[in-house]
Amino acid sequence: QVQLVESGGGLVQPGGSLRLSCAVSGSIFRIYTMGWHRQAPGKERELVTSIISGGSANYADSVKGRFTISRDNAKNTADLQMNSLKPEDTAVYYCKAQVLVGSIVYDYWGQGTQVTVSS
Repeated sequence: QVQLVESGGGLVQPGGSLRLSCAVSGSIFRIYTMGWHRQAPGKERELVTSIISGGSANYADSVKGRFTISRDNAKNTADLQMNSLKPEDTAVYYCKAQVLVGSIVYDYWGQGTQVTVSS
């Protein structure tokens, strides 16, 4: 059983900052890619950023220069620092992890955390 628990969402004014955290627990042998996705009302879920265990990350063009993902392999956590937030960043943010369980790699998702950027 593997669980992802997210925290850190909330309401922030445009230009503000938020930090999201994702913790993975359970029967984990190894975690490969971790990432954050988001889904705004009426839109499809989209990839925001992802990071491999070695630390290399990629970002959607819409968040480059504003968002930073980091991970702690020892703690099985990944954080998303979001700066210069815009109203269009409003969405439910989901953490995703590719986890090796036994000999199979599974994709696991968190429950989502709401981020609202509004004045």
